[in-house]
Amino acid sequence: MNFLQNAEFWVAIGLLVFVGALIFAKVPAMAMAALDARGIKIRAELDEAVRLREEASHLLEQIKAQRLETEKLAAEILESAHAEAERLRADAKTKLAESIKRRQELAERKIAIAEAQAAADVKAAAADLGAVIAEQVLTARVKDLKSDPLVDTAVAGLAGRFQ
Repeated sequence: MNFLQNAEFWVAIGLLVFVGALIFAKVPAMAMAALDARGIKIRAELDEAVRLREEASHLLEQIKAQRLETEKLAAEILESAHAEAERLRADAKTKLAESIKRRQELAERKIAIAEAQAAADVKAAAADLGAVIAEQVLTARVKDLKSDPLVDTAVAGLAGRFQ
């Protein structure tokens, strides 16, 4: 009975009683349930993280596809703009050539009209000058005469015609 006086023996007995009380109070089952609940919670969080990762990966794939589609669309728009600019340049070039041709034809017509007008003005001036000179010649010739021989000849010719 020497062991009853040993403090280590009573510590062992107290430990056994404490462990027995814990088992009787179902503390290990509660600890296991708490650990299981924590495990389930961690498993749910891991599953959620995997699901979010897959969703993010899917969104990344969609964004990459949209980016490629957008780049393709931008390239098509750029190509279309270049083609439109080339077409507009060609149209502007032909319109400019037509405009220059029309203006040249108009200038040539104006020059021809101006030349014709100048020729008509010269002819009119020459006719006026000829009339003035003829008037001066006839006036000088008839000045000393009492009758004009041309008029007398013309009147005599008329008299013969009416008979």
